[in-house]
Amino acid sequence: MTAPTLDLGPQARVIARLAEGVTDERLAGATPCPELAVHHLLGHLLHLAAAFRDAGRKDLGATTDTPPTDAVPDIGPGWREELPKVLDELAEAWRDPAAWTGMTRAGGVDLPGEIAAAVAVDELVVHGWDLARATGQPYEPDPAALQASHDFLQASADDPSRDAIFGPIVRVPADASLLDRALGLSGRDPRWTP
Repeated sequence: MTAPTLDLGPQARVIARLAEGVTDERLAGATPCPELAVHHLLGHLLHLAAAFRDAGRKDLGATTDTPPTDAVPDIGPGWREELPKVLDELAEAWRDPAAWTGMTRAGGVDLPGEIAAAVAVDELVVHGWDLARATGQPYEPDPAALQASHDFLQASADDPSRDAIFGPIVRVPADASLLDRALGLSGRDPRWTP
């Protein structure tokens, strides 16, 4: 991934559409993330969008310094308006070539802009699937974002420390779809259902 060859906007819009389709009755439902209900997953998406928006802007502070494991994320009453807005801002921040260069921070970790973008894309693709699967919605990620997510996850497949971030790889057939292969690399079972 090089500056800026990937527009995060299409995948951000996929997430916004999925969030729009979440009914209040689904908010307490289970997700592929065992510790998160749907409302927590939406809160995580909101917080990570803000963190990576600010990482792209190089506006470092509270949103970029907080590790995602510090607290269980949740949504507030205005989440239906706030999430699409922050997702749009995230995409816009990464349209600036300067976002992809130099150093930035996300989750309390300093990293090159290009790597921060890869992490952001991966988070949007994988958690988009989590949200779709948990709420019974069809999922068609942006093809370019899906490829970038898969490539990012594949590059870490042999890293012994990866399980602390993603969980153990779930083996899928070699001829599985690109989405299923990315999910397996992320530690998810593509067959998961609520």
